[in-house]
Amino acid sequence: METIGRDLREMQRIPLTASHVDALRANGIERRYPAETFLARPGEPADRFLYVLSGEIEVVNPFTDKRHLASTLGPTQFMAEISFLNGGNWSMAMRTVSETTVIDVPRLQMLRLMSDIPEMSDIVITVLAARRRRQLDSGDGTLVLIGEDDDRAVRRIAEFASRNRLPYRSYALGSPEAVAVATSCATDPGRPAVIFGRDIVVADPTPEKVARLLGLNRDLVNDEAFDVLIVGGGPAGVAAGVYAGAEGLHALVIEDIAIGGQAGTSSRIENYMGFPTGISGADLVWRGEIQAMKFGTRFAMPRRVAKLEHLDEGGFCATFDNEQRVRGRAVVVATGVQYRRLPIDRLEEFEGAGVYYAATENEARYCANAETVIIGGGNSAGQAAMFLSRSARHVRLLVRGTSPASSMSSYLSSRLEADAAISIEYGAEITALHGADHLEAVTIRTIADGRSRTLATCAVFIMVGAAPNTGWLSDLVELDANGFVRTGDAVGSPSPYGTSHPGIFAVGDVRANSVKRVASSVGEGSVVISSLWAYVRG
Repeated sequence: METIGRDLREMQRIPLTASHVDALRANGIERRYPAETFLARPGEPADRFLYVLSGEIEVVNPFTDKRHLASTLGPTQFMAEISFLNGGNWSMAMRTVSETTVIDVPRLQMLRLMSDIPEMSDIVITVLAARRRRQLDSGDGTLVLIGEDDDRAVRRIAEFASRNRLPYRSYALGSPEAVAVATSCATDPGRPAVIFGRDIVVADPTPEKVARLLGLNRDLVNDEAFDVLIVGGGPAGVAAGVYAGAEGLHALVIEDIAIGGQAGTSSRIENYMGFPTGISGADLVWRGEIQAMKFGTRFAMPRRVAKLEHLDEGGFCATFDNEQRVRGRAVVVATGVQYRRLPIDRLEEFEGAGVYYAATENEARYCANAETVIIGGGNSAGQAAMFLSRSARHVRLLVRGTSPASSMSSYLSSRLEADAAISIEYGAEITALHGADHLEAVTIRTIADGRSRTLATCAVFIMVGAAPNTGWLSDLVELDANGFVRTGDAVGSPSPYGTSHPGIFAVGDVRANSVKRVASSVGEGSVVISSLWAYVRG
C-alpha cells in the first residue's frame, strides 16, 4: 500500500544544490557551536532551519542523554523536522558531536525561500516527510504513554497522537521499559502516565494539553484576521487549505479532533485515482496537510468552533469553545458528518473501552485474536471489516437491512462475501452491552423473529448513519430537512458551493446532495477556492 516518505536514507542522498546553499547564506547567519551543544530540545519551538557546513549532529534520547540513532547529520545535510512547516515544536533532542558550523535560517525566511524555489522545497519536504515516517514506524518520539491498555485517558491520547501522525512510544504498565522511564521522571511506575521528555508528567492528560506541548495547539491572537476560515480538517477542508494557500490567501484550517476527519480513520482506500495499490485515508490527507503548510496555510487543532457570527463591518467571527475568537473575510464549511450514536443502554460508558467509532492500527490492537463486531453497511464499515480481519480472530458485520447499503462499493461487498474471516448478518442489531470496566459481551437480536443471543466480544465498532456537523452555524445558512447545508441553485447562489449567506461556502459531506466519497470531497475543496477568491477580492 502506498505511503509517503518510505526510505529516509534514499531521500537524504539528494543534497541541496550550490545555488540553494547560496540562497540560505543570503537569508541566514553562519554559526559555530562547540561539541556537545544542544541545538534543540523537545517542546522548544522548531523555528529555525540549520544547514550543516561542517561537523556532526546527533539525535539524543531525552531519558538517557545518549545517542539515540546510529545515523547522524553531517555536511550537506540539514536539521529540521515536519513541525517546522507549521511552527510546531521539536519532538527530539539534537546535539553537536564535534565542533559544528551551520547556516541558521529563521523559519519565516526559510518558508519564503521554499515558496520562491520549488526545487529546494521539494527536497526539503521530501526529507522531512521521510523523517516523520521513520519516527512513526519505529515509535520514536519524546511522547511516552504508560498503561494505554489499562487507562481510558491514556488510550485517548494514543488515539489522538496516532490519528494526527504524532510519534509516540507506548509501554505496558509494569513492563521494564515503563518502570525505567517512570523512574527517570520521578513518577510512580505502577500508575498509568503520559510523559513528555524527561521532566514533564502530564497531569489529567487531554489531547489539548499534549497538543500544546507539541506546538500544535498554539494560541492565536484574539480576533486575528484571515482571508478565509476553513472549518473542518477532512479531505474537503485540507484540499481547500492547499488551494487557498497556493492562491496566496491567508487561510486557517480549524479541526476539533484530528486532521483527516472520518477519511483519516479509513485503513485502505482503493478507488482513489493514482493509487492502484490503495492508500490509507490518514496518509492521503497527511500529504495534503504538508502541501497546505508549504503554501503557508495554518492549522489550529484540536479546536472546536462553537459559534459563527456575521460582523456588521463585513466578514465573520468564529468563536472557539475556549472563548477565543478569529475573524475571516469568508468561511468554508467542511465539517463533514459524524456517526450517529445508537440508542443502546451503557453505550457512553463503554466508549473508548470496547466501543469505537474508528478502525485504525490503534483500535486493531485492542481486538487482536478476538471476536470483533462492526455495526453498519456502508463503505466505512466494509473497509473496517477488511482491515480488522487481519488481526481479529473473526469479524462479524451486523447490517440492519436485508442487503449492504447503497453507499457500499461493489468491489468491497464482493470481498467481504469472499473473506472467510468475515461473516455478515443481515437483519440484525445489538440491543445490550455487557461488562464491568471494559466491554465483555453484547446481545444480538434478529429483527425478523425477535430472537436474541449473547456473543462474547471485547470490541464493537459503530459505523452507521451520518449526522452533519452544522449546529455551530448559528442559523446563518439554510439547511435541508436532515441538517445538511443547501448550496447553489437551491439557495440562489451563483456558485455551486455558495450558501444562502454570501461569503459562506460549503463543501464535502456536509453539503446537501453531495457525493459522499473522498475523491469528490477533495474536488469540491479544490474548486471552491475560485468562487471564494472572487468573493474575497471583491
